[in-house]
Amino acid sequence: MRDFPSALTAHLAQTSTTTCHAWRLTRADGLVLGFTEHDHDLEFAGTVFSAATGFRASEVESGLGLEADAADVAGAFSDEAISADDLALGRYDGARVEAFLVNWQSPADHALLWVRDLGEVRSAGPAFAVELRSLAARLDQPRGRLYGSRCDADLGDGRCARDISAPPFRMGATIVAVPDEMTLVASGLGDRPAGWFGGGRLRFLTGLLAGLTADISAHGIEAGGARLELWSPMARLPSPGDGLEVTAGCDKSFDTCRDKFANILNFQGFPFLPGSDFAYGYADADTVHDGRPIVP
Repeated sequence: MRDFPSALTAHLAQTSTTTCHAWRLTRADGLVLGFTEHDHDLEFAGTVFSAATGFRASEVESGLGLEADAADVAGAFSDEAISADDLALGRYDGARVEAFLVNWQSPADHALLWVRDLGEVRSAGPAFAVELRSLAARLDQPRGRLYGSRCDADLGDGRCARDISAPPFRMGATIVAVPDEMTLVASGLGDRPAGWFGGGRLRFLTGLLAGLTADISAHGIEAGGARLELWSPMARLPSPGDGLEVTAGCDKSFDTCRDKFANILNFQGFPFLPGSDFAYGYADADTVHDGRPIVP
């Protein structure tokens, strides 16, 4: 049962009330923004809730148990608050949203209604709408490990334990050209063979996309420098001269772990696990069944 402050409970018991809703948004990078549907700014809980953005919220239908519910919040882009570029570039992905009921005549009288994660973002012209997913939606995401021949660790994490913080596994580069929204040409990576950064990741150090990352699908060599092709298109194009930090790729195979990273002692896959077709095998005259290992 939700516990409302006594002052707010007493106010809600009156014939007429002066309440409104407010939202506090906390991005993954720590930036905190406040918004309200009231016509004046409000301040409480250490946050200023701005009325200049024109926010409004849809109704929320909640169910019993662990069923995930969702809501929408709509608003207008504002240079002082949420910009179209920031939304398109994913700076709000995974942000935490808290909704409050507040007495606008006495903002100290407020109560937290719910907490949700920022979901799908839709924009059209000067307006946007975002989906707010309940925390129960996290239960739909896969957890745990799957047995497979390939490694399921992330390159450089605690399970992989391979130090990739220095060359030749992580290198600085400079953008030379941007042929299209899925391709970059960069200098500074010329001593690495083609394919070295395929399946890796790059991070933008300067420019419009500073702080954002992108996954690399393929790495080639051409006259102007290293050609880096991305898995998904960039929402906004960087400029020549912007700095990059590029990390080598790993295809999660046993051979790559051994030959490229010399890290087979930490390999987190099962390369000698028989495939699913092994279960359908049967004894015949052409197969030797003498107890020897399946994999030598």
